[in-house]
Amino acid sequence: MFNIQNYSKQNIKNDVLSGALVAVALVPEAIAFSFIAGVSPVVGLYGAFIIGLVTSIIGGKPGMISGATGAVAVVFVSLGLAAAKLHPELGKEALSMMILHYILLSSIIAGFIQIAIGLLKMGKFIRLVPQPALFGFLNGLAIVIALAQLPFLAPKNVEQYSSWMDIIVASFSENYMMYIIVALTMATMQFLPKVSKAVPAGLAAIVVLTLVTYFLHIDTKIVGDLADLSNVSMPSFVMPDMSLFTWDSMMIILPTALIVALVGLIESLLTLSVLDEMGGTRGSANKECIALGVGNSTSGLFGGMAGCAMIGQSVINFTSGGLGRLSSFTAAVLLIILVVSFSGVIAVIPVAVLVGIMFMVSIGTFEFSSIKRIKHMPRADAFVLVVVTIITVFEDLAVAVIAGIIISALVFAWEHAKIFARTHTDENGKKIYELDGPLFFASVTSFNEQFDIKNDPEVVVIDFKDARVMDSSGAEAIDAITDKYKKAGKKLTLRHLSKDCKNTLKSAGPFCTYEEDDPTYKVAHNV
Repeated sequence: MFNIQNYSKQNIKNDVLSGALVAVALVPEAIAFSFIAGVSPVVGLYGAFIIGLVTSIIGGKPGMISGATGAVAVVFVSLGLAAAKLHPELGKEALSMMILHYILLSSIIAGFIQIAIGLLKMGKFIRLVPQPALFGFLNGLAIVIALAQLPFLAPKNVEQYSSWMDIIVASFSENYMMYIIVALTMATMQFLPKVSKAVPAGLAAIVVLTLVTYFLHIDTKIVGDLADLSNVSMPSFVMPDMSLFTWDSMMIILPTALIVALVGLIESLLTLSVLDEMGGTRGSANKECIALGVGNSTSGLFGGMAGCAMIGQSVINFTSGGLGRLSSFTAAVLLIILVVSFSGVIAVIPVAVLVGIMFMVSIGTFEFSSIKRIKHMPRADAFVLVVVTIITVFEDLAVAVIAGIIISALVFAWEHAKIFARTHTDENGKKIYELDGPLFFASVTSFNEQFDIKNDPEVVVIDFKDARVMDSSGAEAIDAITDKYKKAGKKLTLRHLSKDCKNTLKSAGPFCTYEEDDPTYKVAHNV
């Protein structure tokens, strides 16, 4: 919870103004994501308000903006299709209401899952995301943010055009005024901060260009063209439809809720990591998991869809000076005030201004330094960066990040899958294998290749002083090689073997002895 006593006047001003900018930018995003999910714009607006409010108060990163997002909305598309297939007897309006209840119940359950993950302190696993995967996520997300603005610039009846060139030409001729406003917005955000930082550049662009287009009666697409906001009221409690608690319905809802929970956490925790890197201070991943879970469950109970952190709006807030909880709190509260009490004002804001702001966010999100670094990276890291970028653009954020982690883990395992042995024979005729390297699942084959059981003398020593046993596969390999020497009728001594690893040896018998100078270190287990 934020303490207003810790704020200076400058902090309060920056947080309130940046929060106001974000509140306005949230409106078209929430509406657009509602359309993606196939529900009323009110559902996305309620979600943006409730999730943003809860995470602003108890979230793990001050100033981070959460709300209805495209990554989560896309998951609900398949939920709606499955619900429609399960209820073919319903009419259009009844089906729409049923799909809404599916989404609300999925949001509630997803929130519970996220709370459990936070309480189990599993948020720390975001540290497993390697830096190349993080760069790929940012670059892919920057492209996604930019591409998401293109439908706003598309010409009417876009399906009648046969090629992209025809669409572009028609878009310029039909929406040339929007392109001018987009360019003016981007120029304002680029150059105004160099003159004055008294007011966030994005907010200045919204106010000035809205007034210009309104009073000069400029014909351009406005927020009111996207949806009717005239009848939006404050959210109220919605009881989940009890008819959904059946086996068939839950088999649709539970997998969706799990995916929503994981996608939301991945995007939120990656956004937290990005803001940590930009600001130099570390947020709490586990607190963010709990806060997001509480926000999503509350949103579902009050008619809103689930969501997560919004990297675009978070970057807008951060770069506009909104570094405290007051900024995200202001954004959430002002959002609902605007759509409930000042919907007429919101309706006349040119869509092109918001598109221009998001284009600048896209540019700011893209890690241009990664392009310079890529030729100096190891090939595996460069491959991870490119793959994560491509998957983020064409598939899904969660899939991209998981793919990046898996590829990085496989590369790490491959690069460390070698263990070597130096051999010599002492004055007593013992052959000594001095191992060097980690012994784990990936290096077991290399470990077995080091030994010449058939031609070794009667007494053999394997020295683990410079080797480390990393997992149970390594311990099993030791057990297996010991058993092979036993069957060959040869005595094997294991030297400098850890105590934990000794306990796993099951079949060595009297041929397996241990040197008295063994150190007291432990086997490193995977966690």
